[in-house]
Amino acid sequence: MSRTIKRATPVQQRRPAPRKRQPVKRVSSLDRLVAALPVSQATLHRIATWTITGAGTALALVAASWIGVPGMIGGAIAEGASRAGFRVEQIEITGLHRMDRMTVYAVALDQKSTAMTRLDLDAVREKLLRYGWIADAHVSRRLPDTLLIDIVERAPAAVWQDKGELTLIDKDGVLLEPVKREAMPELPLVIGDGADREEPGYQALLAAAPALKPRIKAATWIGNRRWDLTFESGETLALPEEGAQSALVSFAEMDGARPLLGKGWLRFDLRDPTKLVARRPGATLAHAISDDGRPAPATTNAAKPHSGNEG
Repeated sequence: MSRTIKRATPVQQRRPAPRKRQPVKRVSSLDRLVAALPVSQATLHRIATWTITGAGTALALVAASWIGVPGMIGGAIAEGASRAGFRVEQIEITGLHRMDRMTVYAVALDQKSTAMTRLDLDAVREKLLRYGWIADAHVSRRLPDTLLIDIVERAPAAVWQDKGELTLIDKDGVLLEPVKREAMPELPLVIGDGADREEPGYQALLAAAPALKPRIKAATWIGNRRWDLTFESGETLALPEEGAQSALVSFAEMDGARPLLGKGWLRFDLRDPTKLVARRPGATLAHAISDDGRPAPATTNAAKPHSGNEG
């Protein structure tokens, strides 16, 4: 009896399922540039927000002006920008040396609103120009939160004395600030009513005789028409109403050829353009000074004592 022997079917080996390919994440050039920036993602997000807000605010303001939207709506937009960060947080002042800094801050912040888009830059500049120290000012914004103020100050040129009051003035006679007698600066002193308005002419007078300029202590404006100069050595020089510069140059030349200052004279008088008359302390006669600096024979006219009101 025969039997059939069945062969075992070979077990088929299961092939592993193919792995799904993971997509390779590509990094763009922009992403690499952003990653290289020395700022955080949060900071970049804030900058982007400010930029978008600023652009939207600008477009809204332009649209409002074109279609005639009332100012209250424009104000609301500006205040919205202020809440988004566009408000004055810092004030940067440059060019300020002598004027009080807190005064400039007070002028800059004297606004109806601190929203950057509502600042009246021209008004700030006009208020600053009312102060004597400020010759010019440039006011601008730097978004999102900084107000920039660049100041051009005047330079003090002299101290003006009038009715016992002392005031610092510049070369054009602009009043800068009061001066305390115990804190007098090393500047020329101009005395008399109207001497401040004559400061430009006085500066031109000094420029005509630069050798004498450092030796002049004070200048008195007499009768609203001419100058008396007082030197460090104590002498007074009376200049004429007309031709004061030429007279001062002549005196400088005479003093250079044969010194007159510091030689015991009390007063020199050049109101007569043809001669220089001088007087010594306690003398009753005036002497005409010749070109060599020596006194000529005494004149017969008695010298009048000098007074601040002499013409």
